Amino acid sequence: MTERFAGKRVIVTGGASGIGAAAARRFASEGAKVVIADRQYKGEDVAHKICAAGGVAVFQPVDLASAADCETMVRRAIDSFGGLDIAFNNGAIAGAGMLAADEPEETWDRIVGINMKSVYLSMKYEIAAMLNNGGGVIVNTSSVAGLFGEPGAASYSASKHGVIGMSKSAALDYIGQGIRINVLCPGGTNTEMLAEWMQNPEIAAKVMSAQPIGRLASPEEMAGAALFLASEDSAFMVGHAMVVDGGLTIR
Repeated sequence: MTERFAGKRVIVTGGASGIGAAAARRFASEGAKVVIADRQYKGEDVAHKICAAGGVAVFQPVDLASAADCETMVRRAIDSFGGLDIAFNNGAIAGAGMLAADEPEETWDRIVGINMKSVYLSMKYEIAAMLNNGGGVIVNTSSVAGLFGEPGAASYSASKHGVIGMSKSAALDYIGQGIRINVLCPGGTNTEMLAEWMQNPEIAAKVMSAQPIGRLASPEEMAGAALFLASEDSAFMVGHAMVVDGGLTIR
């Protein structure tokens, strides 16, 4: 494995499982020092395994809807590693699975609060730290649901559309100060979050029939795309929403 990220200080939110955990492992294997931020304490196990394999990682518990927690998360990177170079803002929760007008206000607030506000709060403190370094790279996770509507997913789709719009605006705000911001838009990926939905046979059949490639992505495949966006290989990409979906959106 290359040392593409040798010495880089990285935060991965939602790093306890799925795409986030896969990305944390890849960053560490390529030389980065990683803060794994998640409200799930199994993120500590991910960090332990990275360290046991010879990498460098620490776990930081965080409620991504809390400004104080997001500030503490960034402070952990600074205190542990001396600064912040890269952030992969990947933490999210699933949609409500109900008609738009039937969705309770508190459910809407929770989904938008995690999926969109958390990216805003994370960037708020990450950008401040990166400006002190003279620059950095941020990759925000949206979804193919951020590109089109999906029945029964009004709040989820709204939150993921919002991540793209927010990221594009922030990219223009800060590219002149050396901070690149791009977006990863995953298609169906074999994560714990999707597995919950796939327990419903009708949903599982619908999801699989929509995949031109004939399968779900692995978390490792999405992690590879995230690392590309975080690397110098994508140095001329700014405010781009990169779709990685096995052909779903070109049907």
